Amino acid sequence: MLWMAQKKQLDNEGKSLSFNQGVIDMMPLSISVLPWGILAGSVAIQAGLSVSQAIAMSAIVFAGAAQLVSLGMVMSGASALTIFFTIFLITSQHFIYALTLRQNIAPLSLKDRLPLGFLLTDELFAVAISKLDRNKKYLLGAGLSFYIAWVLFSALGIYLASTVPNLSDFHLDFSIVAVFVAIIVPLIKNQAAFVGVVVTLLAALVFKYFHIDAAIVLSGVIGMLTSMCLEAKGGQ
Repeated sequence: MLWMAQKKQLDNEGKSLSFNQGVIDMMPLSISVLPWGILAGSVAIQAGLSVSQAIAMSAIVFAGAAQLVSLGMVMSGASALTIFFTIFLITSQHFIYALTLRQNIAPLSLKDRLPLGFLLTDELFAVAISKLDRNKKYLLGAGLSFYIAWVLFSALGIYLASTVPNLSDFHLDFSIVAVFVAIIVPLIKNQAAFVGVVVTLLAALVFKYFHIDAAIVLSGVIGMLTSMCLEAKGGQ
């Protein structure tokens, strides 16, 4: 009887993870990215991009941090090679995301894997990692809804950049912190993860205080290594 009850629970859970369920689960993050999308769209206009170029960047690149960093580097006159290398480091965590979801994505055909690979973001990974049944429809619903929200909010930022004076005074960049806090907090499920987050924050503050380059990347690596060491020690 217990086995049948567990099987029924898993079957119901699998059925619930539909396209619409993916949209619903992603909705809080889709809404919270509003100021970040506005910021990305407005910065694109400030960097000298045309309206069509700014919209195309949000639609094709689909990476908020990469967009903002690359636009800032373009405005500062950085070389294409420097921009490419920096963006590669910033988005390198997607390799880990892909490896984690590989067992769910690998059985799919290439035409199904490519769209999911394009839609794979920090937000989609955060929503998917807590689910046992990460089927194609669920991932597509969550990823596509977030993509549409991002493009629409970016378009709103592009419009506001030409109609609202001193848009930068609203400090929309704080939304980046708020979104990642919403992503990270639910993933802190053990002591090793908590200590890793604390170490990352402290290291980032220290590196920032001493004006050390690549402070965010270095602090993230130190935090991850700390968590790995604690996990390994706990497993002994």
